[in-house]
Amino acid sequence: MKLLKNSAFGFFILFIMGGFTIIKTHAPSELVWYEWNEGVIKAKREGKIALIDTYTDWCHWCKVMDKNTYTNEAVIALINKEFIAIKFNPELDKKYINGTDTLSGRQLLGALSGGNSSGYPTTYFYLTKKSIMYQEAGYIEPVKFETILRGIVAEHNKL
Repeated sequence: MKLLKNSAFGFFILFIMGGFTIIKTHAPSELVWYEWNEGVIKAKREGKIALIDTYTDWCHWCKVMDKNTYTNEAVIALINKEFIAIKFNPELDKKYINGTDTLSGRQLLGALSGGNSSGYPTTYFYLTKKSIMYQEAGYIEPVKFETILRGIVAEHNKL
C-alpha cells in the first residue's frame, strides 16, 4: 500500500509539474510577418488587406510600436485574421517587385507614399479589393490602432 501511495503521489506531482510546464511554454500568439515580395502577392491572392509596417533600424518609435502595439493580443488577433502583415525597411539594399517594376527601397517608399513620405514608423494599408492605399504616420498606441484596423476592415468590406 505504501508503494501505491508513493506512486500516486509521484503521478500527482508529475501531473502538476507537467501542467505548469505547459503553461510556461505556451507561446502567446504572434504576428505572422512577410517580406514585401511575398506578402503583397499573398494579400492579393487571398483578397486581404496588406498592412505594410514601414520602419528603419534606427527609429526609436518603430521599436516602441513593435514592443507595445504589435504585441497586443487584440491587435495580433485582428491582424492575423484580416490582414497580411508586411515589414518593410526602405533603407535595406533589396529589390522589391511592384507590378511589373523592380524598385529599390526608396523607390517603393515613394510609390507607397505618393512621393510624400511622412517619416517612421508609417503604416500603409493596401485594400486589395478596391486598389486603395491609406496611410497612418507615426507611433500608434494599441487601442487606437485596433480602432483604425477595424475601420480599415469595414472600408475594405464595403461593396
